[in-house]
Amino acid sequence: MTPLARLKSIFGGSVGNLVEWYDWYIYSSLSLYFAPVFFPNASFTAQLLNTAAIFAVGFLARPIGSWLMGIYADTHGRKAALTVSVIFMCLGSLIIAVTPGYAEIGIAAPVILLLARLLQGLSVGGEYGTSATYLSEMALEKNRGFYSSFQYVTLIMGQLLALGLLILMQQFFLTPEQIQAWGWRIPFFVGAACAVVAFYLRRGIEETPAFTQTTHPERGTLTELLRHPRAVITVVGLTLGGTVAFYTYTTYMQKFMVNTSGFSKDDATLISTAALFVFMLFQPVAGFISDRIGRRPLLLGFGVLGALGTVPLLSTLAGTRDFTTAFLLIMLGLFAVSGYTSINAVVKAELFPAHVRALGVGLPYALTVAIFGGTAEYVALYLKDIGHEPLFYWYVSGCIAASFVVYVLMPDTKKHSRIET
Repeated sequence: MTPLARLKSIFGGSVGNLVEWYDWYIYSSLSLYFAPVFFPNASFTAQLLNTAAIFAVGFLARPIGSWLMGIYADTHGRKAALTVSVIFMCLGSLIIAVTPGYAEIGIAAPVILLLARLLQGLSVGGEYGTSATYLSEMALEKNRGFYSSFQYVTLIMGQLLALGLLILMQQFFLTPEQIQAWGWRIPFFVGAACAVVAFYLRRGIEETPAFTQTTHPERGTLTELLRHPRAVITVVGLTLGGTVAFYTYTTYMQKFMVNTSGFSKDDATLISTAALFVFMLFQPVAGFISDRIGRRPLLLGFGVLGALGTVPLLSTLAGTRDFTTAFLLIMLGLFAVSGYTSINAVVKAELFPAHVRALGVGLPYALTVAIFGGTAEYVALYLKDIGHEPLFYWYVSGCIAASFVVYVLMPDTKKHSRIET
């Protein structure tokens, strides 16, 4: 494969990932506005709890999606699976965009919302393992950490686009009343349209040599995956703390600043957007560093900083009303999380042989994210609702500490990679 063809394929896979995660995160970014549309007869915190519950249910579909798409990617190719996953995301966004509210169709409104999120959960579940595998296999050994980090660059960029579109509507085009009444639907229409574009881009990417050269008779089977128990357990362990921390400092932070710190919706959106932008830029830097010093030192750094710093950081953020202070505190959290996010895709891909790599990367990851990452926001809101919000800070810290133990015990996958074998 020529360098140009390799870069074109990495770009095509990354752009599709961007659209997938834009569609996934637009739900969280806009839930402050559409929660009363689907759940009108409740307190604001209860409305957020209801939308967070559906957000969590979407995560429960991710293991199914990662299982189905992992099998498909390991048997029919990474390119084919990436193309199918973006179609599912398009349909999910379009359904949410056109679904009437509770006032028009009653209980059917939240039910349809739930079904759309399940469809998106299937898509994102299949997307992670396949795109992580694709980017890792497409990159050369010397820059595998750098190129694989673009999975989170595009993931974060998708969230930034969601927040950016919301800011444009807030600041220039629509009043808060208009956004809550009907304007929140616009980003979902945009997401569906972008998914169509991503579909055509992905049709033109190359298949990875690692897949085309694989002739193993049990490609993509659970039986074969279970022959690699240590790798599966390692994926679960290294994901646990990372996913809780990531969703705490990204999707939940906007609500935390509004519902706990007391910021306006507009200010919370601006702070989140600025912090995520810097976070995004740091991913390739950390990925590049991992290509020089190894993956394990970055994971250990995240484990130490996250386990020791989460409680004081979130406690301070809860009491601040200053824009700059809130931004810097969130950036401290995201800086620590970068030790996980920038390299977690390549670390997992390097644990498995090619014939079961997409399934091995995606399924244990999706199960862990469904149990811990997808419920982080719900746990936070529930503990706040019953008057024990600080317990959530300790919960996040404990999850990171558990992963730190895994980081200490696991080998450095840069030195023991299975991508070349």
